[in-house]
Amino acid sequence: MTETAEGLLRAEGLRGLGMRRLAGAIGYAPNSIYNAVGDLDQVVLRVNARTFGRLRDTLVAATRPEVSARDNALALADAYLAFVAEDPAVWSLVSEYTTVPGAAFPDWYAEALSEAIRPVDAVLAPLIPEAEERRQAVAALWAALHGLAALSTSRKLAMLTAESPRALGRMLVGRFLG
Repeated sequence: MTETAEGLLRAEGLRGLGMRRLAGAIGYAPNSIYNAVGDLDQVVLRVNARTFGRLRDTLVAATRPEVSARDNALALADAYLAFVAEDPAVWSLVSEYTTVPGAAFPDWYAEALSEAIRPVDAVLAPLIPEAEERRQAVAALWAALHGLAALSTSRKLAMLTAESPRALGRMLVGRFLG
């Protein structure tokens, strides 16, 4: 079901993802999905958790033990921006879809997100040894890179600058790390 939801997103965007549409694509009645998984919010969280897993794998593959932490941080920025650019429709679900206000995220979802940012935390540890400051740095860098990625995939970044998202991301991380 998660793979089918991703396919609908890639083909039709966020508007193409609905319970009836998803149920029809997998040959189930909508109530079957509600009974098995829950509402559309739960389907979206499952797609996002799978996306976070793919992101984690991409970030882990981008790091090299023989290079400096700073160079690995730059490599992670490159990998993140490339990951978003490679599958913008599915990635957009992470930022554009909002669940019911006040709804708690399940523990498994929080763990999937934690796993996705763990490689960043590990790379920044030698540069920012204090754990709380590093946690804040990871959040700030992700938010900033996400903004670049979102502007880029929506083609709005080109209205601001001719620089590539990669060049801007590397500048951002490089300056952040000093």
